[in-house]
Amino acid sequence: MLKPLLQAQNHSPSLFFTSSLNPIIYPITIPKPRYTRSQSCLSRRREATLRALRVRCEAANEEAARSAAPAAMATKSPAKVKVVVTVQSTVGGALSNVGLARGLDDIADLLGKTLLLELASSELDPRTGLEKETIAGYAHKASQHCDKVKYEGEFSVPSTFREVGAVVVENEHHKEMYLHDIVLTTAGDDATSLTIDCRSWVHSKFDNPEKRVFFTSKSYLPSQTPPGLERLRKKELANMRGDGTGERKPFERIYDYDTYNDLGDPDKGQDMARPVLGDSKELPYPRRCRTGRPRTKKDPLSEERSSSVYVPRDEAFSEVKGLTFSAKAFKSVLHAVVPSIETAIIDTKLGFPYFTAIDSLFNEGVKLPKQEGLSFFRTVIPRVIKAFEDSTDNVLLFEAPEMIDRDKFAWFRDEEFSRQTLAGLNPFSIQLVTEFPFVSKLDPEVYGPAKSAITAELIEREILGVMTVEEALKKKRLFVLDYHDLLLPYVHKVRGLEDTTLYASRTVFFLTSDETLMPIAIELTRPASPTKPQWQQVFGRSWDATGAWLWRLAKAHVCSHDAGYHQLVIHWLRTHCCTEPYIIAANRQLSAMHPIYRLLHPHFRYTMEINAMARESLINAGGVIESCFSPGKYSAELSAAAYGKLWRFDMEALPADLIRRGMAVEDPTAEHGLRLTINDYPFANDGLLIWSSIKEWVGDYVNRYYPTAADVTADHELQAWWEDVRTKGHADKKDEPWWPTVASPSELTQVLTTIIWVTSGHHAAVNFGQYHFGGYFPNRPTVARKNMPVEDMGGTSHEDFARFLRKPEAALLECFPSQIQATKVMSVLDVLSTHSPDEEYLGQEPEPAWAADAVVNAAFERFNGRMREIEGIIDARNADPKLKNRCGAGIVPYELLRPSSKPGVTGMGVPNSISI
Repeated sequence: MLKPLLQAQNHSPSLFFTSSLNPIIYPITIPKPRYTRSQSCLSRRREATLRALRVRCEAANEEAARSAAPAAMATKSPAKVKVVVTVQSTVGGALSNVGLARGLDDIADLLGKTLLLELASSELDPRTGLEKETIAGYAHKASQHCDKVKYEGEFSVPSTFREVGAVVVENEHHKEMYLHDIVLTTAGDDATSLTIDCRSWVHSKFDNPEKRVFFTSKSYLPSQTPPGLERLRKKELANMRGDGTGERKPFERIYDYDTYNDLGDPDKGQDMARPVLGDSKELPYPRRCRTGRPRTKKDPLSEERSSSVYVPRDEAFSEVKGLTFSAKAFKSVLHAVVPSIETAIIDTKLGFPYFTAIDSLFNEGVKLPKQEGLSFFRTVIPRVIKAFEDSTDNVLLFEAPEMIDRDKFAWFRDEEFSRQTLAGLNPFSIQLVTEFPFVSKLDPEVYGPAKSAITAELIEREILGVMTVEEALKKKRLFVLDYHDLLLPYVHKVRGLEDTTLYASRTVFFLTSDETLMPIAIELTRPASPTKPQWQQVFGRSWDATGAWLWRLAKAHVCSHDAGYHQLVIHWLRTHCCTEPYIIAANRQLSAMHPIYRLLHPHFRYTMEINAMARESLINAGGVIESCFSPGKYSAELSAAAYGKLWRFDMEALPADLIRRGMAVEDPTAEHGLRLTINDYPFANDGLLIWSSIKEWVGDYVNRYYPTAADVTADHELQAWWEDVRTKGHADKKDEPWWPTVASPSELTQVLTTIIWVTSGHHAAVNFGQYHFGGYFPNRPTVARKNMPVEDMGGTSHEDFARFLRKPEAALLECFPSQIQATKVMSVLDVLSTHSPDEEYLGQEPEPAWAADAVVNAAFERFNGRMREIEGIIDARNADPKLKNRCGAGIVPYELLRPSSKPGVTGMGVPNSISI
């Protein structure tokens, strides 16, 4: 048969013989031989003979069963099975595939030899104990509708073939094909069908003679694999691993590991060289997918860069996905718009002379130089590239972010500065102060005194003496953004770069009685150097003009620190970068028919492709991050330092992350088992709804396949996957004691929930609000270009200080990013914040394999219903005036974790995967 679902009545043709009768069978048995190790080779040959005889007897038993059935059934004729393969045609149509190969492929279509299909049985041949021969035939082109092409074939399947477990495909064309699905249908009045979900590229046999295997939607643990599919299962995994040699080709589906040794380009000059990240105690890092490109001439440790970066074929955007709004817009911004900005704004240091000049980006725009083909991008990124009605000039014209549209001066206020630590773009950094005074863990002999300049007296003065510091600590009222120890080693390095500066910083907040945070102190530190001692100063809110403007400048520096940390650590490292090893390991160790592979697969779609694009143009030497964010050329290096000091898999779970930062404590009586330190913490409130729902769904799924701990530990594919993640994907942390084990259903559930949370909720919370909060760059300047005017002042005659006193607004504008930095970042953030029309949202649609299992499908339906319920809960919270961190005059509602969204820049929506 095709599968149990396809069983037909006994009077109808079927793919295997099924009888409701119970025939009497007289089995023939052969006793098992017994021998000791001392027996001779003759004894072992005797055993082989007996084993062969036993197989023949089993065949005889089966034959006896057939002969005991009614004669009409015993002579049953083979079933006719129609096969329809749906192929996604190339979006470019005929023009996308011209030349000799196209002509040969057309001939193959005419001859009916486009796809060679082989049906593979799930069972072994009872006569030989070997795999049954596949049933092969060609599928020919039958019809085309829009972008779908149908290929059809017919097979004659004997009743003894039993269940079809897989279809083996060979593409006879000279070009790859994108197979959507394969549908097998039996003939007759009681026709039944089986759909095999493919959604995969199939290479041409002229590129690779290895055939593709597509298994049915039924999931199997390794120990439950039907015997007829065991070899195919193992062979497919071996093909996916490759042998670790050679340069990868675009059509290949090989997953292997490598270090981040392709960010620099030393052959272009020493200034473009970058250190290798990973396989190093100094610069540990997760692994990326190996491409096998040649090494550079000047640095044998670095890999050559190229215009296209290999990712396994199924990890790349499908052609449809690649031509949708978000994917193509991202490439367009990086490869056409950003270079045009660099041409239009020649002076890289040119800042904005007035705040009205910043406003002009939203009402007048930046005229881009005429460039052939640039007008095309108006249709790709209409939010950014526009044309005046009376001319054909291309204009970079931005839409006002919702935050500024609601309240133009929100960015200027202390209340909004504080609120965004709980309900902004980076809600992962705020933490409870548990020890005071602050003391650096860095070497004072190198960096200067370790003790902070923030004193108890200063804090008590700023909170007007309502309580002592000791009381505030006890009542959990003090919080901090602490970037001191991470940034301090890079201060002098960054200051050595042109037109930028850096401090280490600490920012202290006080929790008010209405659950809002009030900023009370900012400490900026420059470490000691061979020529200067350490400099540190604390700035606070002030009621005099000079103090008030110094406070605003200090906030601008802190915002740039937070913007860099958010982009490099919270966003890139903890979601994009750390997820890639999970994907590589899953494809190397988990069969496509493994239930855990099928659970994780929708959460891995397109991540490796977007990561490759980031390595190509975002985090590379001279890319957008280095040229526009405060760590400059040390950006990726800073990310590695954060990975080494801070990243732990067990702390990536949302509850563990909140507890580590002191933002929650375990409480069995509280919702989700946690009691929040700040009750009105929008990210945590909504995030825990998502987390608990994911965990419930994953728990139901895991328990469906692993009733006991023994089932988990006995799954060698699962254990190999987790071993691969720890020892290869995150090899620099393989010996850490905090890695969780996967030895029970509950442990497996926790690990899988953590991974799914990171790829969905965590990423959504820090990505899709980027334009909302960063589109008006004074709210989140990505770089600070000028030192504080009071640094090393030595007196009021200091030139910078004198200029600051004369025109403080100019000092703030000079500190902000330059025009070219601001416009480049705004263009990129607009696209990164965009949902594509074909976005796949958390809990929205079940995978075919889930829908095929009644128990799993019911669990997913509960998950789907919970996501819809969460949307209502979040809407109600955003309308509650008592929740002042998400509701109030001019405040943008916190919707980043609202599960669904329409396309575009919406500031809401939780996709399944990291696809932008």
